[in-house]
Amino acid sequence: MNTDNNNHLLDALTREGVLINVSVRYWRATKKLNAEDLGLNPDDITDRLISLGHKRLLPRDKLEAFALIESRAHALVEANTFPFLGGLGHFLPNAKLQEVTAKLSELEAEFDEQKRAFLDRYGQLRQEACQEWYQAARLLVKDPDRLVAVIADSFPEAGRMESQFGFSVHLYQIQAPESIRLELVSAADQQAIAQARARAAEQAAELIRREAEAFVSDCVAALRQETARLCDEMLESIRSSKTGVHQKTLNRLIRFIDQFKQMNFVGDQQMEFELERVRNQFLSRTAEKYRSNQSARAQLENGLRALADTARMLAQQDTRDLVERFGQMGQRRFHLELEKEVA
Repeated sequence: MNTDNNNHLLDALTREGVLINVSVRYWRATKKLNAEDLGLNPDDITDRLISLGHKRLLPRDKLEAFALIESRAHALVEANTFPFLGGLGHFLPNAKLQEVTAKLSELEAEFDEQKRAFLDRYGQLRQEACQEWYQAARLLVKDPDRLVAVIADSFPEAGRMESQFGFSVHLYQIQAPESIRLELVSAADQQAIAQARARAAEQAAELIRREAEAFVSDCVAALRQETARLCDEMLESIRSSKTGVHQKTLNRLIRFIDQFKQMNFVGDQQMEFELERVRNQFLSRTAEKYRSNQSARAQLENGLRALADTARMLAQQDTRDLVERFGQMGQRRFHLELEKEVA
């Protein structure tokens, strides 16, 4: 693609979705112990054989709720986005925006509730942890009081704990950087800084434009590969299950087809057509009917194998035409905006 087409591709991406970043922060309750903490002579410790490493100030279960919320938040983003620029960002199609942000809001509310409960009990948890550490230290070191004092000092003051927790969601639009405006820097630095920033902005913009085409192509291939993988898993489930065809197996494909349509911001009509054909042909029957009809089950398995083969074949194909058609959406938007300005 030439630069103009890549610019239109960026316009289309900007219209069809946003970049999302989710950050979940919470106190990890770890302390890196050294030899002195354990009452040992540092000269007697060899790094080749012994690594003291990080130790937990609190038992793992005291922070499990935060770890679970963090994993659920990241899993939600991973399942509904495409990695952009090698994972520096996550592209969220507009069709998934409301669903994902609503679920993230629920997770944020749950996080805030857990944070408040933790902070309310922080003093008690610190005391219980120090007592538990003392019992363990008596079996580990000669001077348990020394070790427990180090552990106790490693707990932040209660007033500082609030800043250790945070749940934030940020949405961004994809945009190539522009050169810095001269009035933003002093006259003495204008020429040197402006030239350096202009070169950096030009290089960054060119990288984003160039990567945009590969990103759109990778998104198409990823959805097609995911289709093939799901079919393979369904076939394995049917073969290995004692009951044969289970309704939850069929429901997985139904949900996937709906998910595919929401994630298909590029407009992969060929893959979408194949999925709808399978929905109409095989998913109107219940699992019970497939279990009672061996011929129907065989047809289902053949249909899943054919869909997997088609998806794998399409994933290997050159998607240049599809990417260019998607880029033309940005070009049409550009012309419409020009017409509005002229009017």
